[in-house]
Amino acid sequence: MKRIAPAAMLSTHVTIGYYRHLEKTRNRRAIAAFIRSRFEERYLTPADVRNKTRRNGFAMMALCCLTIEALESFKRGWPNTRQRSEQAFCSFFDTSRRFADLRGHAPDFYKHVRCGILHQAETTGGWRILRSGPLFDRDRKTVNAARFLRRLRLDLQDYCRDLSAAHWDSEGWRAFRKKMASVAANTDP
Repeated sequence: MKRIAPAAMLSTHVTIGYYRHLEKTRNRRAIAAFIRSRFEERYLTPADVRNKTRRNGFAMMALCCLTIEALESFKRGWPNTRQRSEQAFCSFFDTSRRFADLRGHAPDFYKHVRCGILHQAETTGGWRILRSGPLFDRDRKTVNAARFLRRLRLDLQDYCRDLSAAHWDSEGWRAFRKKMASVAANTDP
């Protein structure tokens, strides 16, 4: 008996086939809603534990860093961020109006927060992750993970709203479709 593989899922409710249908029909709003849902369910919601005693700033920042790198690859149309991770962070902080506080600090953030947490499970260079205070205190080298997560969620909303409103043939949509082709190729059985 031939076994039928389950549909490859891009998010809880979107299969590759359904995504391709949305793309074929140029359903910008549904695609923007899908990408927001994908990021929310994979990265942001797991970091947003409402029980403050169980919340962990390092876990929150690790998921935020994954989100930034993935989100920037959608904005740039990169199939992956190989050899571009630092560039992704610099670009993100340079262009996001929600993270103007960190402009000019992206290389250090990348090295001491992103790479520190993801490679050594700790920050380096005197940087610290807190769950209180300002988003970023440059003198103390502290980042408030809770505020960072809230602003990242707003940045994602901005991106999806911009996609929804943009013309199908705009630069933003061309970059998105290029990245999605790579995602689909990685997911398609």
